[in-house]
Amino acid sequence: MRQEFAKLLKQLRKNSPGADLAIVRKAYRVANEAHRGVERESGDPYISHCLEVARILAQLNLDPTTVAAGLVHDVLEDTKVTHKEFEAEFGEEITALVDGVSKIRSMKWSSPAPTHQEKQAENLRKMLVATAKDVRVILIKLADRLHNMRTIEFLTDRKRVERICRETLDIYAPLAHRLGIARWKWELEDHAFHYLNPTEYRSIAAHVAMKRREREAWLNETISYLENRLSEAEVSARVIGRPKHLYSIYQKMVQQGKDFDQVMDILAVRIITQTVSGCYNALGVVHQIWTPVPGRFKDYIAMPKVNMYQSIHTVVMRENGFPLEIQIRTEEMDRTAREGIAAHWTYKEGSSDSKLDSQLRWLRQMYDWLQDAHAPDELLDSLRRDVSRSDVYVFTPTGDVKELPEGATPLDFAYHVHSDIGHHCIGARVNGKLVPLRYNLQTGDVVEILTSRAQTPHLDWLEVVVTGKARTRIRQRLRELGELEPLEGQLRKDTVRVMPETKPKIRQVDDATRDKLIRIEGAKGIQVQFAKCCRPMPGHAVIGYATKTPGITIHRADCRNFVNTKRDPARIIEASWDGEEHFEIGMRVTTGQRPNMLADLTNAIRPMNISITRAQFLPGEKGKSYFEFVFEAPDRDSIARVAATIKTVSGVVEVSHMPSTQLASSK
Repeated sequence: MRQEFAKLLKQLRKNSPGADLAIVRKAYRVANEAHRGVERESGDPYISHCLEVARILAQLNLDPTTVAAGLVHDVLEDTKVTHKEFEAEFGEEITALVDGVSKIRSMKWSSPAPTHQEKQAENLRKMLVATAKDVRVILIKLADRLHNMRTIEFLTDRKRVERICRETLDIYAPLAHRLGIARWKWELEDHAFHYLNPTEYRSIAAHVAMKRREREAWLNETISYLENRLSEAEVSARVIGRPKHLYSIYQKMVQQGKDFDQVMDILAVRIITQTVSGCYNALGVVHQIWTPVPGRFKDYIAMPKVNMYQSIHTVVMRENGFPLEIQIRTEEMDRTAREGIAAHWTYKEGSSDSKLDSQLRWLRQMYDWLQDAHAPDELLDSLRRDVSRSDVYVFTPTGDVKELPEGATPLDFAYHVHSDIGHHCIGARVNGKLVPLRYNLQTGDVVEILTSRAQTPHLDWLEVVVTGKARTRIRQRLRELGELEPLEGQLRKDTVRVMPETKPKIRQVDDATRDKLIRIEGAKGIQVQFAKCCRPMPGHAVIGYATKTPGITIHRADCRNFVNTKRDPARIIEASWDGEEHFEIGMRVTTGQRPNMLADLTNAIRPMNISITRAQFLPGEKGKSYFEFVFEAPDRDSIARVAATIKTVSGVVEVSHMPSTQLASSK
């Protein structure tokens, strides 16, 4: 073990030249003595686990104090060393860290015996309490879980293995993601996937290995070609490539309903530049070489994720017909993507980091509103929803940016601003127009909430919101009003999520448009009305029911009111949505060259709910750039509105029409 400890010290000297490592040496001595004679399931001495946890923390460039706490993280819980003796040896800081990690697992229960969910929920509460005080607690706990997952093959209790892997996949991997530590997330997911779905894991691993040399050759060729083109454009950057990890491939297969051979974008290329402007110049080069895939562009530089992640994502179509995902970021952004919150952790007195402060605020707020969770499965579901999410960025009427999960509604927004605004919400305007409370907010939307003091939450609001905070506040208020208990058990059952789900693209339309889109199997010209209990919209799976008066009522297929009410099967009628005729329009936007120009253009267009089928961003001469795109317009008036909206973006010089076929031929 001395050789392994020497490697740890070498890593720390590399991270922090000149740092005093006396506390690390003391921690190793105490841990080695306290765990002497104890072995792990693998037969290795227990100190090997302590060293591995410390090494994982050191690889994340964490400071010697945190690494020392990693070495002794099990001493208080698993050995005879008392709290008083430990604090006398290490002081308050390390004691608080180790105490926080220990309290996550150790608790006393009264009768009756708790369920597994109750134990897990209480563990999470304690984790959030400790983390809200010092985020290093969760970093140590995640490092501990990561090494345990690396060695889980030595556990013989299969039920215990399954429980640990499920907890890892449901809680710890999403937490690593929420803290921005991508490499921990990927490894935790793949280990859990290996043991929870061994057949699928082996199948995907075999497919990946089968054509490994062919893919590596293709990837190396792509990297070399990109490096040359970037150099020609005088863009200073390095290019690297990687295959996607196995669990992410499995998720794509599940979400898209495809076999491995049908999932094409399993490789990713990363362009790492020196400056932000270099990122956008590199994007221009990429889109000049290959055609972007519509709907697969994300600018997380202009709009960073809540976990501090910044990068441009684009998917392009290669000459061989295979899509390729390309990520573009600066060196600093790349470090943050790998190390997450640890990349911004500082300990100097008086120092601060706005990104770190924002992340810590999220952790503390999460703990605050989870205190109101009424039941263990409610707590677990709320946490799962809020740590594993994609985000949208919307604006208040005064221009403040609010970050919400993808799929969030105006009601989620109202509760995000303040609980009282949520409780009294009677409607919302998005971009100046009234929208249903079920409307899915899009990045760039301007949201105004309408309130009335006479309004109180309704039971069906629980089906409208997607955020844990809104769900918890609604349930809390409904309990106060005595309106929740009869349905609460069923609601909790319905909200449990195990695997990722695909969501239909829901389009909010007015009543006249909706009437024209509905199609009733075997009937024409029959009177149709839409159920107010579930408000079906294009994109929802729907079902019809023949009413006693002439006509048919359309419900969502998952409408609780419809499902739970006894119905005459003979009167249930198949229904679906018709498509609409669209105009395909090509536009060319001439702009000046400035940072975030492409992001501003796409953010301006997104709220208009048009479908962009092709797009490319081209660098021009004399300080100009060109954004060319083809979109589907429901009517001719919308074409003029798109052009007018684009002209409002700062830096736009000219907007002109072009044949929709010209984009493809301009390559």
